Amino acid sequence: MSSILIAGLPAEGHVGPLLAIAEHLVARGDAVRFLTGARFADKVQATGATFLKLPADVEVDEDITQLTERHPERARLKGAKAVAFDIEHVFAGPAKAEYDALKAAIAMQPADVVFADTGFLGASLLLGHPRVARPAVVMCSITPLPLESPDVAPFGLGLPPARVLNRPRNRALTALTRRAMSGAQQILDQQHRLLHGKPIPFTLFNWGRQADALIHLTVPSFEYPMADAPANLHFVGPLCAHSSPPPLPDWWSELDGRRPVVHVTQGTVANVDYSQTIGPTLQALADDDVLMVVATGGRPLDTLPPLPANARAATFLPYDELLPRTSVYVTNGGYGGVHYALRHGVPIVATGGKEDKPEVGARVAWSGAGRRIRSEHPSPRDLRRAIHAVLNEPRYRATSVRIAAEIAAAPGFAGVAAIVDAVTQTRCTPTTPTQARKRSPKIAAPGANRP
Repeated sequence: MSSILIAGLPAEGHVGPLLAIAEHLVARGDAVRFLTGARFADKVQATGATFLKLPADVEVDEDITQLTERHPERARLKGAKAVAFDIEHVFAGPAKAEYDALKAAIAMQPADVVFADTGFLGASLLLGHPRVARPAVVMCSITPLPLESPDVAPFGLGLPPARVLNRPRNRALTALTRRAMSGAQQILDQQHRLLHGKPIPFTLFNWGRQADALIHLTVPSFEYPMADAPANLHFVGPLCAHSSPPPLPDWWSELDGRRPVVHVTQGTVANVDYSQTIGPTLQALADDDVLMVVATGGRPLDTLPPLPANARAATFLPYDELLPRTSVYVTNGGYGGVHYALRHGVPIVATGGKEDKPEVGARVAWSGAGRRIRSEHPSPRDLRRAIHAVLNEPRYRATSVRIAAEIAAAPGFAGVAAIVDAVTQTRCTPTTPTQARKRSPKIAAPGANRP
């Protein structure tokens, strides 16, 4: 039995995947503690893990939706500028307080392994100690990989690998992005110097390369290949925690296969402004021979715009029942929801958004699993064109089905457990990835740069 300390940035998309890991590790007999914000206490305890509360001053600025309310200028930012703002205010700023909370938890009860999500930069400061003087640190990538590499554009720009001059483009963009991120990097350097007497020896995007293991919750077909992929990188596939499915709505019998089902959702966080995805989809397909199924992600149904005759809605839906009946999944780019669709072989139309959503949409198009619309507020016309393309062109469904098979073959929780055992049995970084890449890292895969 290992002593596991999980640390999650207190935001839904960060904590959710870590809850699945906590549940599995508890079930196999590990002693699991979970450090995150107070609003996740009940969810943590439901996994069987012990809840540890982050300090209130750390929790305040880590809810990105609240951040936007406090800093209205954030809503106007896009691309690298938006990423730079978030990293400085949400990720880099609280890192020292997160580190202090980790150290206090370890002092209270020693840990063999610290699991931290991509944005919990306090764990990167823990790496400043020699391996013999700290627990193993495992970064869990709950977004598309943010690593710097000459083979990929900087994280946040939503740019797939270029067909020509890819590396020169990426080198130039990385130089520009580093300048844009200099404020956040300076904050992290100052905190590292305070703790360890020197600036942090890597860029904040590359801290996963320094971890004892880097777990990525996807499969190689949905991630850009990198010739310099680190040896500590392990693809385990998407993970889901057990939960009771919501009840079936009274209109469920209409999902009888007579009409294609188009499911549209904006997830559980970025679901306030329906003009991003749900509203224009309802307008786009109102006169078509399809059945639109809307999930509000918990918001009351009376907050929706008027539903056309061919639309049905619920706050939550049982995805394992719905997605096998779904022809197209329309989303604003939530990473977890996209993987749920891919798990069932459902092709995707992804619209634009903030945070990691441009990167998710770019990978949907690059992989060939669907179409991407770059706008955060797409027109009904553009949505209708993209949805009908995905409905009528078999290649999108075929690619999603292939990725579904790859997900089914991924090591999943067994891969996570194997990594835990490896890093607790050695003071060195594991060097054998659990799932090797299947494509050359030097060329874009088929489907790259599709619209």
